[in-house]
Amino acid sequence: MKRQKRDRLDRAHSQGYKAGITGRSKEACPYQSQESKSQWLGGYREALGDKNYGLFK
Repeated sequence: MKRQKRDRLDRAHSQGYKAGITGRSKEACPYQSQESKSQWLGGYREALGDKNYGLFK
């Protein structure tokens, strides 16, 4: 069960990262649960940091 939970949260993080790279708004987060939403926003913030650092155009 823990593996499934971790996989789901990893997926939320990667989807948030993709949203940040493509320039979507953080209000576009599709998750309602606090854990998943937190992971999505973490990925989103990480992507914005990478874009500001110059890793993506």
